[in-house]
Amino acid sequence: MAAYQAARTLVDAGSDAQVTVLEKMPRPARKLMITGKGRCNFTNVKDWNAFSAHVRSKPNFVKSAFYNLPPQTVVDWFEGFGMRTVVERGDRAFPASYHASDVVDTLVSACHSLGVKIETDAEVASLSIEPTFIVKLADGREWKCRRVIVATGGLSYPATGSTGDGLRWATELGHRIVPTFPALTALVPKGYKIQEDKDLHIDRSTPLGELGGSLCGVQLKNIQLTLIIEGTEADSEFGDVDFTDGGLEGPVGFQLSRKAVKALVNGSRVSVVLDLKPGVDLTALTTRVKELWTEIEKDPRSRGVREKERCRILLGKLMPRELIPGFVAMHPEIITLERRGRTDTKVWVNLVSIAKALKAWQFDIAGYVGYERAVVTAGGVSTDDFIAKTMESRLVPGLFLCGEVLDIDADTGGYNLQLAFSTGALAGISAAKSL
Repeated sequence: MAAYQAARTLVDAGSDAQVTVLEKMPRPARKLMITGKGRCNFTNVKDWNAFSAHVRSKPNFVKSAFYNLPPQTVVDWFEGFGMRTVVERGDRAFPASYHASDVVDTLVSACHSLGVKIETDAEVASLSIEPTFIVKLADGREWKCRRVIVATGGLSYPATGSTGDGLRWATELGHRIVPTFPALTALVPKGYKIQEDKDLHIDRSTPLGELGGSLCGVQLKNIQLTLIIEGTEADSEFGDVDFTDGGLEGPVGFQLSRKAVKALVNGSRVSVVLDLKPGVDLTALTTRVKELWTEIEKDPRSRGVREKERCRILLGKLMPRELIPGFVAMHPEIITLERRGRTDTKVWVNLVSIAKALKAWQFDIAGYVGYERAVVTAGGVSTDDFIAKTMESRLVPGLFLCGEVLDIDADTGGYNLQLAFSTGALAGISAAKSL
């Protein structure tokens, strides 16, 4: 987007200056191809007031960029180049095909239509000024230019090329870095993975433990998830959550992960509390649980059925059946064994305990999945060193940064790509105008 808008500005001004994209990977926009599980939720069409509430780091810095290229304009831009779009629940915009490749192809075609050169397999090794910008590639080639836009992203999904190169160049040129950490990533409950150490970064490939094995694959809708830091509620979200091979994910899990990871990195105790029945209070739920239990006891099919099996029948009426093994394993208090003699044992099902567990299922968090599968990187090059209305460096004239390489991140739902497009567009226009 930065390249297109720079070229558009130059063409409109009658300039023959050349815009070139130096792309590290064999093909451009590799990370876009995996966005939204390959469906590419490329923006969110909320207005600024609603949108800015989802920006997690200094939203005012990106306000000018947002208004320069707002979400609906992004949608219209893609539509103008022939890519049909759809807007789904939560104001999330997708290509109508639900193929991320359409977004990539549209961006590349748009750039080519204005004469932008896209050099692939062009890994930049260093960036310096003497007095023009000197961009040296890993293969020995060298580029000289009057303006440079760094749009390298952060550290997330390094296999797509995001290995923090932009952070390194910015540091070498004197810019400050806000400490980075993975955001929109899986939180790993204790016992979910087989850990050999207490490292907070738990690789996604780490084998599942007994708890993880019992919960992996379960998807829950319309639940409430509350983040607890050092015993105090820090945040709470309503929506959907997924138990995956990484840990707790899904929209709600991701929303809470930023604060959770930051707290873990700072040495705080972190847990999340899952409310499976947020629509009813504990008293009403307890009454409902007791009513269901009475119905099961009166059912002729329950004759001769042991209490433990009746308990499973009850739980099957209160939650997805695939969730029951993990729920029972983590809540041994719902069943009590009473010894009445050497050979006589009575099993009691604690209905009140079941209701309490449904309302407050606590997971202590052991760690998180790192950059290898984190959706975005929190932190980055300090926005204090850049001019919000142009994206130009205050320290190095002619240098522009945009997107995730800066200390910019937002919630899941199309917000991060919109910020990338908006800041990229503003950087491209500003760089071209300053020639």
